[in-house]
Amino acid sequence: MTVTQYATLAPKRDKVLTTDDARIVARFFQALADPTRVRMLTALAHGEWCVSDLTSALGMDQPAVSHQLKYLREMELVRWQKHGRHVYY
Repeated sequence: MTVTQYATLAPKRDKVLTTDDARIVARFFQALADPTRVRMLTALAHGEWCVSDLTSALGMDQPAVSHQLKYLREMELVRWQKHGRHVYY
């Protein structure tokens, strides 16, 4: 590679994601690859929901909702807090 070619390529390298950043972006899109998780994230983007309300709104069993919410928590896409016996996301 000539000096001129390297000088031309150097600014372009700044536009390429690092491998770690690319993994983060890929994980985010992986979370959005499931329609149920997209529905949950859309609902949660508009306000706080408890698990039982999400279960009812989505027409799903509570264990299935909890499983998806656990995945979203692990991806750090949702936060939760507990009020008494209810967990709110």
